[in-house]
Formats: sequence, structure tokens, C-alpha cells
Amino acid sequence: MPGVKSRREQYSEATRAALLETATTLFAERGFARTALEDVASATQVTRGAVYHHFASKRELFEAVLESLETEATRRIAEAAAGTDDAWDAAMIGLDAFLDQCCDPVYGRLCWQEGPVALGWDRWKECEEKYAYGLTSQFVTSLMDAGYIEQASPEITTRFVFALLGAIGSMLADAAEADKPRVREECATLARRLLTGLRPRPA
Repeated sequence: MPGVKSRREQYSEATRAALLETATTLFAERGFARTALEDVASATQVTRGAVYHHFASKRELFEAVLESLETEATRRIAEAAAGTDDAWDAAMIGLDAFLDQCCDPVYGRLCWQEGPVALGWDRWKECEEKYAYGLTSQFVTSLMDAGYIEQASPEITTRFVFALLGAIGSMLADAAEADKPRVREECATLARRLLTGLRPRPA
């Protein structure tokens, strides 16, 4: 029957999912440098060969973990913002969802702290742009089309907002857990003020 997966395929997918889940936990607890593939194999209760069947290296495994986290984060932000037709409200809801995501200790550590170390700056930047840049561009374009921000270069404006969000994400990841709520609110306030400053100037 077309489309029906074999038991082997189902087992392979389940094993890969289990490896990603285990690796996410271990990378978040120990960091990339202190986590070995043998640790992931042992904790998942599979052989080291099973790990290499899915991932050629620890770096490749980390990248898969990062992509999984970013895919889910992008989905949550877009889903949250889809609840309103107003471009400004959608952008502010999306901003709040992004800030909440960055306060998550697993996401914060892996995406902002461990990512550049594990993948190198250039590859990490490519991964971040692959997921977050497109969504940022959508918000910026919607705000321009609705007249909420000035009709300037979409590319430059998106780069500006993207850099702002990156600085906020890194700041929240580095903040102590006890300080995160305060830092989050301060970042939210400043981000809104900066975005409000992009509104069209009176003629």
C-alpha cells in the first residue's frame, strides 16, 4: 500500500527522534564540548553505530537538535501571531512569543550560547537566518504594508530588527534565571519603543 512505512523505517524514525530528544537534554545540561556521542548512545540505550547511522558526527547531531528547536520556535511564534489581522498587534504578539522562547533555559543555552561554539560563527549564523530571518522579514513587510512603519528599504529594516532581536535573545540567554523576568520586561519595553520610532514621520 503506497505511503505505508515498513517496520524498519518506523523503527529508524523512532530511533532518530529518541536520539534528538536525548541529545537535546545532554547538550543543555553539559554543553556541546562535554557531551560525547557515546553519552548520547548510552542514554538512549542504542549502540554507537546506531548514532552514526543517523548522524555522521557530534556536530551534525547538534545541528539537527538546533534545527529542531528553531523549527518549533518559529512555528510557535507564527502561530501566536496568526490570531489577529492587525499587523502591529501581530508583531507585538510575535515579539512576546519570541521573548518567552528565549527565556526557556534549553532553547536559550543551545541556540544562543552553545550554537556558535558547536557550529562555528558562520554556520550558526546561517542556521539562525534560515529560520528567524524569514519570519522577521514577514513581520516587517506586513508593518510597512499596513503603514505602521516607514516605507524604507525592507532589507535594511529587516536586518536592523533581526540584529535587535539577536541582541535580545543573547541577553536573555546570558541572564541568571532569577533575573530573566525583569530583563525580559525591560527588553520588551525597549524593543517596542524602538519599533514605534520607525513609524512614518509627519509630512
